[in-house]
Amino acid sequence: MNNNYLLESTDFLSIQNEIADIIKKTSFQDSAISIYDLEETLLEKALEDLDTYSFLTEKKVIIIKNIESIDQEEYQKDIKHLLQYLDNPNPDNLLIITSKKLNNVLKITKELKKKCEFIQVSMNPDTFLKNELKDYKLEPGVQKLLLEYCKEDITKLKNECLKLKTYKYDEKEILKKDVEEMCVEKLGDSTDLTFAFTRSLAEKNKKDALLKYKELLKYNIEPYSIVGLLASQIRILYQVKSLEDQGMRNNEIANILNKKPFYIQKTSELTRFYTKKELLELMIKLENIDIQIKTTDLDPNSLIELFILNI
Repeated sequence: MNNNYLLESTDFLSIQNEIADIIKKTSFQDSAISIYDLEETLLEKALEDLDTYSFLTEKKVIIIKNIESIDQEEYQKDIKHLLQYLDNPNPDNLLIITSKKLNNVLKITKELKKKCEFIQVSMNPDTFLKNELKDYKLEPGVQKLLLEYCKEDITKLKNECLKLKTYKYDEKEILKKDVEEMCVEKLGDSTDLTFAFTRSLAEKNKKDALLKYKELLKYNIEPYSIVGLLASQIRILYQVKSLEDQGMRNNEIANILNKKPFYIQKTSELTRFYTKKELLELMIKLENIDIQIKTTDLDPNSLIELFILNI
């Protein structure tokens, strides 16, 4: 019996349901569960757990989340260790590895798919929505509008359905205006968008940087907050670049700056676009914009747009 699984899905709820189903159909239902998120901790910790026999219980469930976030070059030794474990796994361990999006070109992906039972997790949003609201009458167009608002994200869909069911509990009828009043349209991850904005600036792609800036405004973030967000990112870029120049690797930099390894990995992807002098100049420009926003009547959006056009 294969006790090693590889799950892929961008949806949190779908992954959680699949993990629960896997545990339910195995002999690990009453076992201790340990979770290692590779965006927050090192693979090394999970490997120690896999290799350690428990004195308190015979069986263990070990979940390694976000395997796609591991730096392939930096952690070659740990990746090799994981693949060797999968060649001769402990039958008292149930190992579940999850990923939001696998890169099928990478060797680690190919090996994991060979050595684990691979499941591409998905739930049908239409079916899920109909089931969630089966006890309610829906005005024509409600289902389509909800799916548009939630971008077919099952987790968000569940939360918005719960909100609507509570709001219309007495009437048992949901109208389009209820969705418009109660539900919030899903946007992308602002952190990812900030990285994309910084990359556009680094590449001197002014048109794309302006588009990304206008997208950030949709999050109802004030212009001065965007300046602060960008200044913080440039500051971290400067710190990472300085430490890289000293020959340090991502895991060492993460420890020194007290940041998640994945965050440092993403940041280091941008350092090649800048010199330290350029980063210092950007920080000074952003500081001046911040002062102008707080002490003058100049339009904040115009100041930021001029900053983008003058990179």
